[in-house]
Amino acid sequence: MSDREALIERLLTENGEFRKLREEHQGYERELDQLKARPFLSADQEWRVSEVKKLKLMAKDRMEAIIRQATPTHSTKTPA
Repeated sequence: MSDREALIERLLTENGEFRKLREEHQGYERELDQLKARPFLSADQEWRVSEVKKLKLMAKDRMEAIIRQATPTHSTKTPA
């Protein structure tokens, strides 16, 4: 298991916000899969696809921010 994977597992256990975002992200993925499986989308369904993609990306961006915050810094040097 990589350091990143271990960190994600730890965050899923210890960070409620991260866990909620992960569940939302997976839910959006399932919804997109269901919509994309349809042979034809109505205008409302096409709008929903666009909206779900945005929501999924926002959840992923926030998860990445949490990962960055939880990643130990390797350098304590300050810029000159």
